[in-house]
Amino acid sequence: MNSFSEIFAELRSRDSKKRMVAAWGVDDHTISAASQAVDLGLVDVTLVGDEDMIAEVCSKENIDKSKFEIVHNSVELKAVAQAVQIVKDGQGDFLMKGLCSTDKFLRAILNKETGLLPPKGKLTHCGVIEMPHYHKLIFFGDAAVIPAPELKDKQIIMEFLVKTAKSVGVTTPKVALIAATEQVLSSQPATLEAALLAKMVDRGLIKDCIADGPLALDVALDKESAQIKGLTSPVAGDADCLLFPNIESGNVFYKANSKLVEGVRQAGILVGAKVPCVLSSRADSTDTKLNSIAVAAMSV
Repeated sequence: MNSFSEIFAELRSRDSKKRMVAAWGVDDHTISAASQAVDLGLVDVTLVGDEDMIAEVCSKENIDKSKFEIVHNSVELKAVAQAVQIVKDGQGDFLMKGLCSTDKFLRAILNKETGLLPPKGKLTHCGVIEMPHYHKLIFFGDAAVIPAPELKDKQIIMEFLVKTAKSVGVTTPKVALIAATEQVLSSQPATLEAALLAKMVDRGLIKDCIADGPLALDVALDKESAQIKGLTSPVAGDADCLLFPNIESGNVFYKANSKLVEGVRQAGILVGAKVPCVLSSRADSTDTKLNSIAVAAMSV
């Protein structure tokens, strides 16, 4: 699947829908996105939160609340914990953050006794982008969670990028290990770690993908740039996944595309827990929220 529209079509074609559970899903942004996801046939939805607040939003937005399963809980923290428990009990397939703050949402997921993080697990962010001038979806990380990943963190990020890409039909994802140059330089640690990760893939220590690095961004996404630089690579110009060296570079890539590239479409999910989690911002467009819900549904 090379576009979000193809992902939507795949989800609509399935006989059974995945169930999204919205934690403290009482606000118009969450409920409107959930409503559209149901109307488009992408998922079924459970809203956990104050039933009166949900009814008020549905009335204001002309949304039929009967399309949702509503679990009443009038206390925000308890509602978030209950949403996590519903998923943990197998009554939901993935989570979405509602009006609750990110720290409350993450605290419930990370709770050692009642949360969803596996032993020795680590959360990371997987972004997905559809650009009008690139021939397929790009999966990238980490743009939001791990500030300065060490080598072992980058391996985790990379493995989740590969897993997410495979969930939407990429048989053997091609991973570009991004740095500022293709040269391996002791003065630029990102190039050293990129080279190490590429060798780990070659030796089967990281599986189910093809990887090359260090690669500058232009080489990763443009075959002509690779040819001009005289670089032969199975990944250059055809990357499915971009592993950025730090959160700054990944975040700038995400936001530069969202603000400067006309026609771009994006998604982002939190991975590393037992289920994917949609961690949308109020500033995200409805399209971005729907795309994120669709990617999460495919990743279960």
